[in-house]
Amino acid sequence: MTQTPPPSRVRAEIDLDALRANVRSLRARAPRAALMAVVKSDAYGHGAVPCARAAIEAGAAWVGTATPQEALALRAAGIPGRIMCWLWAPGDPWREGVEADLDMSVSGMWALAEVTAAAREAGRPARIQLKADTGLGRNGCPPADWPELVAAALAAQARGEAVVTGLWSHFACADEPGHPSIARQLAAFREMVAYAEGEGLDPEVRHMANSPATLTLPEAHFDLVRTGIAIYGISPSPELGTHRELGLRPVMTLAASVALVKQVPAGHGVSYGHHYITAEETTLGLIPAGYGDGVPRHASGRGPVMIGGEWHRAAGRIAMDQFVVDLGGQKVQEGAEALLFGPGTRGEPTAQDWADAAGTIAYEIVTRIGSRVPRVHLHEACAG
Repeated sequence: MTQTPPPSRVRAEIDLDALRANVRSLRARAPRAALMAVVKSDAYGHGAVPCARAAIEAGAAWVGTATPQEALALRAAGIPGRIMCWLWAPGDPWREGVEADLDMSVSGMWALAEVTAAAREAGRPARIQLKADTGLGRNGCPPADWPELVAAALAAQARGEAVVTGLWSHFACADEPGHPSIARQLAAFREMVAYAEGEGLDPEVRHMANSPATLTLPEAHFDLVRTGIAIYGISPSPELGTHRELGLRPVMTLAASVALVKQVPAGHGVSYGHHYITAEETTLGLIPAGYGDGVPRHASGRGPVMIGGEWHRAAGRIAMDQFVVDLGGQKVQEGAEALLFGPGTRGEPTAQDWADAAGTIAYEIVTRIGSRVPRVHLHEACAG
């Protein structure tokens, strides 16, 4: 494994070999479907460009983002092949998307009008995918408006302004096994696809499965699965199993360097509000990372850290730039490594442990790690 020096303050180590292994594992779960690696929000905080490259090396046929700006940045960085983006707003850079050969999602008539106008300006057809709202209630075309959108897309295709490359939708509750909405959404998607194809559309891909559906719903795999959080080695939800049970390897390790060690007497208040008071004479350790780095303030008093093989909890409030742990009788020197989370292979906490401490989901823990935390990408060269 690549050796890295201890963090001068805090660092996020990104194990790209683990990401490649996750992509291969997920491909094996859906052997008849292509795989899209979703790298939105800077690859859930892991670094979009290196993660996209590693995913493609491991066999991802598509890369997905939320915003067109994210997709255009990938293309500008030299990421080849199919890149899809789905969160468009009026006035967004449709022409740039056409010229960059992006696959662009269309959920309504206004979007179709803007993307076809951009195609006419660019002098080439736009690659578009029609999104069906099968019950999530966010983006996507509702069933009542689907015939109008399909007819308009067919007309745009006949005029040479668009090529409909896909039909797709998104689950609301795939991370809740047995939820009745899953079957309803699958049925609605099949009906909307059948209608579109009956009207003459012949899409390259039909897709609905996110990470939890890829892991648990083979009937939802269709032509393409869209895997986001799972390629970063994080379970989509505890109900589906731990990352180990799902055969995933967490990709991010967040480590800091203990910045100060000091003795304090019993009855000493710690951090803002003195929500923690030392019960006896003890040793405090200062961790130079806080909510300005993405360490969740809601985990104050509970967020776990491993130092020298021992677990400690954030003592009192997590501040913007730092928090404190009560080391008790443990002997620790300044500069010692503090592991906030990682894959757990050394006994350290995981992102799920921090999610539990903060009352949130592990997606948020990794995605919120801020820009002032340097990412160190390990194993950027593919081992084969």
